[in-house]
Amino acid sequence: MRPFNVLFLCTGNSARSILAEAYLNAKGKGRFVAYSAGSHPTGRINPFAIELLQRNHITGSGLRSKNWNEFAVPGAPKLDFVITVCDNAAGETCPFWPGQPITAHWGVQDPAAVQGADDAKRRAFLKAFTELSTRINYLLALPIEKLDSLTLKTKLDDIGKRTSAAFETDRAV
Repeated sequence: MRPFNVLFLCTGNSARSILAEAYLNAKGKGRFVAYSAGSHPTGRINPFAIELLQRNHITGSGLRSKNWNEFAVPGAPKLDFVITVCDNAAGETCPFWPGQPITAHWGVQDPAAVQGADDAKRRAFLKAFTELSTRINYLLALPIEKLDSLTLKTKLDDIGKRTSAAFETDRAV
């Protein structure tokens, strides 16, 4: 059986979607292949995202900021899941994704929008990474092969509705 292909979408494809792509590829153990893209990509990966990945021993090789249209053309990977990680991308009209992938929204605050000292930016990136990695861990725990599409869609939507406070509660249990 081929791995599940997951596309993480954001507007700029420089931070959140990049973090999600790298984390899922590192933890998916061949069960998942992750990609990321943006509706209006910045053309570069935020240096704080690269730094965070390196600190967590996650490779950033092969990562690049790219337009989501790359995944809506003939020859693009067949997508099983498309997950938006920012509210702007969730509200935009997406391209047609061949194969009718299951979609979900996992909104996370944009760490790249944080102004001020580098420590504040690093904290914002760590918060975003923690939320994304926790949600991805929930995805990894799902028995996807045993779930019908509607149940899977519901479970992915539920993962996206979990708040930072819920993640902290989960860790304390």
